[in-house]
Amino acid sequence: MNKLYLPLALAFSMFCAGQDAFAQTKTFTITETQAVAPRANYQAASRFSPNKLRKMVYSLAVDPHWLKLSNRFWYEYETPAGKEWYLVDPAAKSKKKLFDNAKLAAEITNTIRDPFDAQHLPLENLKFSADEKQLTFEVRSTVDELKKDRKDKKAADSMQKKVFYFNYDLAKAKLTEIPNYTKPKAKPSWGSVAPDSSAIIFSRNFNLYWMDKENYKKAVKNEEDSTIVEHQLTKDGVKFYPYGSNGDGENNEENEKNNKKRRPAYVMWSPDSKHFVLNRTDSRKVKDLWVINNVATGRPTLETYKYQMPGEKESPITEILLFNFASKSYKKLNTAAFKDQTVSVWGAPLKNKDRDNEFRPSIWLGNNSKVYFQRTSRDLKRIDVCMVDINTGTVTPLIDERFNTYVEVIRPGLVNDGNELIHWSERDGWAHFYLFDGNGKLKNQITRGAFHCEEIVNIDQKNRVLYFTANGREAKEDPYYLHLYRINFDGSGMKLLNPGDFDHAINMNDEAKYFINNFSRVNTVPKSVLMDNNGRVVMNLETADLSLLMATGYKFPEPFRVKADDGVTDIYGVMYKPFDFDPNKKYPVIEYVYPGPQTEAVNKAFSKSMDRTDRLAQFGYIVVTVGNRGGNPARSKWYHTYGYGNLRDYGLADKKAAVEQLSDRYSFIDVTKVGITGHSGGGFMSTAAMLVYPDFFKVAVSNAGNHDNSIYNRWWSEKHHGVKEVVSAKGDTTFTYSIDKNPDLARNLKGHLMLMTGDIDNNVHPANTIRVANALMKAGKRFELVMVPGQRHGFGELTEYTFWKLADHFNKYLIGDDRSSGEVNILEMDREIERKR
Repeated sequence: MNKLYLPLALAFSMFCAGQDAFAQTKTFTITETQAVAPRANYQAASRFSPNKLRKMVYSLAVDPHWLKLSNRFWYEYETPAGKEWYLVDPAAKSKKKLFDNAKLAAEITNTIRDPFDAQHLPLENLKFSADEKQLTFEVRSTVDELKKDRKDKKAADSMQKKVFYFNYDLAKAKLTEIPNYTKPKAKPSWGSVAPDSSAIIFSRNFNLYWMDKENYKKAVKNEEDSTIVEHQLTKDGVKFYPYGSNGDGENNEENEKNNKKRRPAYVMWSPDSKHFVLNRTDSRKVKDLWVINNVATGRPTLETYKYQMPGEKESPITEILLFNFASKSYKKLNTAAFKDQTVSVWGAPLKNKDRDNEFRPSIWLGNNSKVYFQRTSRDLKRIDVCMVDINTGTVTPLIDERFNTYVEVIRPGLVNDGNELIHWSERDGWAHFYLFDGNGKLKNQITRGAFHCEEIVNIDQKNRVLYFTANGREAKEDPYYLHLYRINFDGSGMKLLNPGDFDHAINMNDEAKYFINNFSRVNTVPKSVLMDNNGRVVMNLETADLSLLMATGYKFPEPFRVKADDGVTDIYGVMYKPFDFDPNKKYPVIEYVYPGPQTEAVNKAFSKSMDRTDRLAQFGYIVVTVGNRGGNPARSKWYHTYGYGNLRDYGLADKKAAVEQLSDRYSFIDVTKVGITGHSGGGFMSTAAMLVYPDFFKVAVSNAGNHDNSIYNRWWSEKHHGVKEVVSAKGDTTFTYSIDKNPDLARNLKGHLMLMTGDIDNNVHPANTIRVANALMKAGKRFELVMVPGQRHGFGELTEYTFWKLADHFNKYLIGDDRSSGEVNILEMDREIERKR
């Protein structure tokens, strides 16, 4: 054989042999892949949609309606057996049904001629009579009737379902229909009713107006009644410097159309109805911002609104106006102390027994001669608690708060008409209560120690006892679990009123005699008990019925504790597993995040909100939520302000450290497959995680993120990151602001990122997301961008769609299930849609 051809022959022979071997290898690989092809469990996830959960999980807490003439209360509670209504008398330790459901259903059926039974009683607007001896409620029928105020009787929407009105005598157990009853219309949103009902204040065309009680009754019945008499109080109001509402949230066309209509005035009255105050804001110099609703009917609509961004000098100017209603005059109070300050008048606490009164007035914090407000410097490092003398208009600073980071206060508690004040402060590094006299002199610290006081629940002035909620005081508990305490004004006699290693929600009656204690953890069934003000259990009320949920195979998540990245600070989280969890498998992990500083995305009590945690886990993930330094304010001031000056990166190391520690602890966590997602601040954080730790976080879905905080709102950005106040030699004050942004790090992206935003988000403007996209494109990066049409910050009616988009993204890149790329319809959504055509 020719030597020239020998190598060719040998090569051909080797090639054939190689092809056989390759073919064998390729065949084996395909077969093996088919045998173990990764599949995300879409079916399991679809079983826990919000619509399905509503049919499995019913009442989780007792929500009491306290009555006015006694300490009694009523509540409704729903289980898979239906809804029941109960009346509770704490003094008698009795709980009884308000009526026999079966008997009542039969009587209603006999009257309306629509069938009802004990399990399906559609009672609406149940209310007690003034003497608390009778009930009234409504039942909607299937009978069509013409709307009484309909002008065009042939219009498509001229008909409505007839509503029947009933009275029920509790003592006689007697039901009576109220014939020819005309239901009062709901309180108009624009009316601020005086405490004595003598006058109603509202805004129109940026100015204040008022009407008397009789004309208000006409307006409640028919807004367009031409006989209504109203009176103008101010004449110089203009858009963006109004008395009352600007019509925020309306597009430009709607705003122009609605300017001549009545709008809310947002005033607060004195208890005697002789004065009221109004916060008026001049935003005319604040720069405009815009969103366009591309899916509006007809032409796309433009919405213009004022929006100050961090560091901008054009600031809104807030002022407080004090009106003397008798003389129909007002004066602007001299509240000035800081450049670009904000001022805010506190409203009086609402009484629990008034919850069913929709006409309850807005009353200022104070009495007929005093009103209290706070003023805050632009850098938020200085806050003054102030009092106004109504007779003279004199403003007196009472208590000052100063800190090198931002400071916060809550509404003070007034004792004996303001002769003493109970003030909340973090001045010693923990949130505590302090007692001041009426002139602002400190008398004593009421609470102290390494725990966090949350809010004033009630003040027993006669016995000088403060009831308040706090967390972090009880040893060996998650420090976020909230409890109710009582303590004497002098700091003695502190007592825990609702012990138990649970998160507690409290509803106390106005007399501070009894409270409802709703409690659970993420891994326990919620319970509700009635307790007295000494912490004694009066009676057990309810235990939530989770039987239908448990029948699906639901399993509680698992709370955990790990160390922050410093190796010292304890941080707390919750782990969610697939309900068919196999400890011998390896699972990708997804962190659902919110960095704070207002809160952390870590549930403490059992909740129906399962979309971003339990439901997401069912695809085949370990889902983790965990706190971070700089997160929830319900800890020390040090913890809360850890991120001050480093708003982009402060929580990322802790999120990474938590997953690393969990992967060391549990072999079923695959630390090579880590995803991260969040909304708003969590959208900001999840993208930052991909760019700061690109070799650790592999996949992210970032929703509505404030990625560029230089164009997010001034108040949040300047508060939590910090703004520097600069005073020149001439005494001029300016503010400088600088912050790290996600677009700055776009070149670092290695993993798979999806960005989502609503295109009319007027909270976190879509420009935040678009700027990240712009930077990523310029850096030559592949990523996905989803604009959610016609939706604001929370995605509204497209929330379900965006959930499945999020899931598809993670399933493709963490599990390797790319089936969604070959399917147009989201089948899990299609199954929920009733086909009528």
